[in-house]
Amino acid sequence: MNSEIVQTKWETVIGLEVHVQLSTKSKIFSSASTDFGAEPNTQACIIDLGLPGVLPTLNKEALRMAIAFGLATHSNIALVTQFARKNYFYPDLPKSYQISQLDKPIVYGGYIDILVNDVKKKIGITRAHLEEDAGKSIHDRYFDASAIDLNRAGTALLEVVSEPDLRSANEAVAYLQSINTLIRYLSISDGNMAEGSMRCDANVSIRPMGSKEFGIRTEVKNVNSFKFVEKAINFEVERQISILESGGSVEQETRLYDSVKNETRPMRSKEDAIDYRYFPDPDLPPFIIHKEQIEQIRDTMPELPEQKLVKFEKMGLSKQDSYQIAQDRNLAEYFEKVVEIGRDTKLAFSWVAVELLGWLNKNNSSIETSAIVPEHIGALVLRITEGTISGKIAKTIFSILSEDTTKNVDEIIEEKGLKQMSDSAEVENIVVDVIKNNSKQLEDYKTAEENKKPRIFGFFVGQVMKATQGKANPSQVNKILRKYLDI
Repeated sequence: MNSEIVQTKWETVIGLEVHVQLSTKSKIFSSASTDFGAEPNTQACIIDLGLPGVLPTLNKEALRMAIAFGLATHSNIALVTQFARKNYFYPDLPKSYQISQLDKPIVYGGYIDILVNDVKKKIGITRAHLEEDAGKSIHDRYFDASAIDLNRAGTALLEVVSEPDLRSANEAVAYLQSINTLIRYLSISDGNMAEGSMRCDANVSIRPMGSKEFGIRTEVKNVNSFKFVEKAINFEVERQISILESGGSVEQETRLYDSVKNETRPMRSKEDAIDYRYFPDPDLPPFIIHKEQIEQIRDTMPELPEQKLVKFEKMGLSKQDSYQIAQDRNLAEYFEKVVEIGRDTKLAFSWVAVELLGWLNKNNSSIETSAIVPEHIGALVLRITEGTISGKIAKTIFSILSEDTTKNVDEIIEEKGLKQMSDSAEVENIVVDVIKNNSKQLEDYKTAEENKKPRIFGFFVGQVMKATQGKANPSQVNKILRKYLDI
């Protein structure tokens, strides 16, 4: 598909429905465990199975988490919220209905900011409502039959429905990543898409550029990675354009994304709310939420990603660097501790974002489990800015720390004799000896064209650093060399 046609003739319209599995210890309407990875069908109790005579009881922690999400997305919090029964027949839904919300969702009318190509865009959130998860159908365990695991049935979900404000697959991924960042900041979900903690349905349509009317949309169900969301949307956009440009019409339907073939395929015709025969759940009365309760939850919330972004930019980081650090709460808090100790924001960023994260990635580790703590990096940054050690020596110390974190930075400096030379007279004597012992390079430097001098100058710097075993202050070396070479 010609991308130029997509950009100039057609406009993509996308809305996402994001299902967030809340990190409650028990299910939304029962006391059954939500631990991941248990043996199939060992964590579904009689309430989850909907046996006759059982009654659901709302998990108040799920309610708290939903309110926190609403506050974090500038949304309205319903003071009266109600659950409804969503009726449909599917093997992984033992009750033949799902307890969800329709007319009175707990969260509505908010927004979240995304950043694409350094441009901020506001994406509206229509609603976020609580519901119970269904079980899981397993189609690859047996040759001639499908299996059902009901461990997930009844797990608390928060379904976040966006406005159709997204205009590309890139924007959709950015929005999904922003939701993922936010729920991890709030500690309401681990956001692990591989384990199903966050799943996405993408509603995709196209329309002629400049048109105000929406096109016929399709829904791509249960896409479980950022990469697959991008690929599924791009495939669906090209498919719909191809249909319309050949004189056909797009059908409103639900489709599945096949990541192996990189294509979407029909699953069923797209249902509307009327098809589910919603009605208020007679076993769950309307829930009253008091303003005092909302304010109590607000008071317990952490500093959010958008607040971190503003703070980091004020500290001197670029927008892109701020965004990189703010995307992970643990990383952001780690960085702030390093800055607090090291007192140099940009140097702290370099050490955290380049040296530390590079080392963690190489060792398949994470910031949460890192044996190198903020106090280590903060001390390195501080000693560099004070002139106690050079950046090169700091990397040597970092390497030692990566093998043994029982000692602190100052102990390693003392034991290994890594303290930077601070006696300018001693450094000057070494510079004089280096120049004296490299008379040919000195002559080359004196006669070289200006554009060739930096390479020869670098040679002298290297020789001085070698003579001092890397302990000389590089800026001091440069200054003294200039004094003798540029006379």
